[in-house]
Amino acid sequence: MLRPLTVADQQEWHRVRRENASFVAPWEPTLPPGSGPRPTVSFRRFVHDLDADARDDLSLPWCIEVGGAIVGQVHLFGIVRAAQQSAAVGYWLAESATGRGIATRAVALVADHALGPAGLHRVEVNVRGDNTASLAVVQRLGLRDEGVRQRFLHIDGRWHDHRTFAVTREEVESAGSLLGRVSRRDG
Repeated sequence: MLRPLTVADQQEWHRVRRENASFVAPWEPTLPPGSGPRPTVSFRRFVHDLDADARDDLSLPWCIEVGGAIVGQVHLFGIVRAAQQSAAVGYWLAESATGRGIATRAVALVADHALGPAGLHRVEVNVRGDNTASLAVVQRLGLRDEGVRQRFLHIDGRWHDHRTFAVTREEVESAGSLLGRVSRRDG
């Protein structure tokens, strides 16, 4: 289900992104005015940069695959070590893959990895209050609602408030795993 993105994925990844551009646009970050143009990089460079960030312990990116086809991406990013030991999870999913628990399971796998083998203490997911699909993901996972971050992320030309949901290693250990929690709920 989750695997690293490779240069060989270029055509399929671009096709999925193109076909879902209007579906994901309301939720995707944009650069605010005055930030300069968004840099254009080749897909090869994009994959190289993802790999470099993973090696440098800055982020851990994966593509989401179902039946051998790419249906989205999930990444652990903003990794902070030292006393904080935390990161955030972000993701996007093709419209055709929604409503089947795929995003929920992908976020669970990433959070379980972050709080287990990756050695982090806390993982958060930030969701716009009107993103009902992502709100359902964090609720199914049982993440703790920590409140609203005012004007947190620039999307589609303006700053949007986001609700922050989080989980710590202790909370996951008491439940076994987030993936296990979801599997038990889904029967």
